[in-house]
Amino acid sequence: MEPQISVVAPVYNEEVLVREFYQRISTVMACIGEPWELVIVDDGSRDQTPEELDRIQADDPDHVIVIHFARNFGHQLAITAGMDYARGAAVVTIDSDLQDPPEVIPELVRRWREGYEVVYAVRAEREGETWFKLATAGLFYRVIQKLTSVTIPMEAGDFRLLDRKALTYLKAMREHDRFVRAMTSWVGFRQTGVPYRRHARKAGTTKYTLGKMLRLAVDAITGFSVIPLKLALWSGVGATGLGVLLALVVLVIRLGGKAPLAGQGLTASLVLFVGGVQLLTVGILGEYIGRIYTEVRQRPLYTVREVRCPEGYRQLP
Repeated sequence: MEPQISVVAPVYNEEVLVREFYQRISTVMACIGEPWELVIVDDGSRDQTPEELDRIQADDPDHVIVIHFARNFGHQLAITAGMDYARGAAVVTIDSDLQDPPEVIPELVRRWREGYEVVYAVRAEREGETWFKLATAGLFYRVIQKLTSVTIPMEAGDFRLLDRKALTYLKAMREHDRFVRAMTSWVGFRQTGVPYRRHARKAGTTKYTLGKMLRLAVDAITGFSVIPLKLALWSGVGATGLGVLLALVVLVIRLGGKAPLAGQGLTASLVLFVGGVQLLTVGILGEYIGRIYTEVRQRPLYTVREVRCPEGYRQLP
């Protein structure tokens, strides 16, 4: 029987939690009472996670699909792979670290049955987060809201449900530098949010370091906005105008017979200012050119080493 609901979960080095995650998912889905499947994507884990996932799949071959990446490709591409393999009329994406409680899934499904094509979970509370994490997360969302052309709900992560109609359009977007939550907002359809309490991590460490969050922010901005290019243009215009204005001031002072503005300090300041504007502009252009270079190579988004799935399951080519 084809599943009605697919749960997609990326996994990376979660050997301690993955068994409990499966048990909670299976309990929740049994209560919903619809045919279901759990698509777990092993994102090149280096601990005992792959072996534990294989044991879980062997224990429940009717519901569990395990996709082993050939190497680590990152969280966003692991979510993408799970969506590619999922068969349900509705697909729920959720992290496997149990910070996002599986017990919220029935509420997502309920809102989907009411007619919403995208139902995202909103973090009303965030347990165990440091002030720095909360502050940077808030800044992250505000910057994205200001600089991109899509509206991303505040405090909404990748824990969400997508109807097959919305998912079809999302799967057609095959860019490499991905920001799935912004892509989900971009496709449109009827969307609504469900508040929930995000738990503290029970074990292990977060895989989203500050560096990865910054990279995600850059991907979001460059993938959905040309505002940085416009900022680079106006920075150049401003630097040029300032240079012309300063030249006129020096000329007026010299014609007035007074000592000109000169000296190594002034020269160094001007060189550093203009050089900084130039480097900023080149860096912004480099980000966009790099994205173009990545796309024109047309490499696959990910490579799969092995798929463990139910008998009769039609694998992707």
